[in-house]
Amino acid sequence: MNKQVLIYETAVPLTRERHGQWSVEVGDDYGFSSEVNSVPIMTVEFSRAAGEYPIVLAGADGSVMPVVVLGMRGNENLYVDKQGNWQAKYIPAFIRRYPFVFASSEDGSTLTLCIDEAFAGFNQEGRGEKLFDDQGKPTTYVQKVLSFLQGYQTEFQRTQAFGKQLQDLNLLEAMQAEVTTESGQFLSLTGFSGISRSKLKGLSADALFNMAKNDELELAHLQLYSLQNFDVMQERLSNSSTGTALLKKNGKGHGDE
Repeated sequence: MNKQVLIYETAVPLTRERHGQWSVEVGDDYGFSSEVNSVPIMTVEFSRAAGEYPIVLAGADGSVMPVVVLGMRGNENLYVDKQGNWQAKYIPAFIRRYPFVFASSEDGSTLTLCIDEAFAGFNQEGRGEKLFDDQGKPTTYVQKVLSFLQGYQTEFQRTQAFGKQLQDLNLLEAMQAEVTTESGQFLSLTGFSGISRSKLKGLSADALFNMAKNDELELAHLQLYSLQNFDVMQERLSNSSTGTALLKKNGKGHGDE
């Protein structure tokens, strides 16, 4: 799987001096994410995301994060139509937080609220929500954004811990998704991992108990359940409605032992 393409073009710290007269108009246009084929997903989102997206694990060198797969090509999001409408009931928090994001200091001790000035809804005409009031203080809207991002950061740390646990227990295996469209075009997505069902079953009773106690066992089953969404990924391809999809594990087809 290609490295995630960031949706932020010119994210800068939000300040009264620079943005005191600016507003943000956030609507239902998600065209900014039309060329992103995967985004991070937090574990708290698994229960809602698993029914609509394939959830896989991406990363290496001791750090893996769950992501939802949005397309079979590196620059294609099959969940956004040409009008910028999101084509699923649940929208990942990574997408919903745009155009805001936290920037972390080098030592990770400080988080700074930033905004993407390239966002189409960023304006000086007073459209949408003002960022600062007449006294130069952050508006209630900005306070809500801060609260959302603080919650996101907390969940990010929990999700990182889940990924580390999967690695420590050696539960991950390399996977590959393949789709053949109705027109005969073959698409292959690689570079990601998933939880091995056989390895999960082979865990000791103590390890399974600890995973269940920490809700990690439920998360593991949700990740496995979500892989069925690769079967319908081809239905979202513009030139196919009846193609076939295959998920391979270490070179074996989905369901092979």
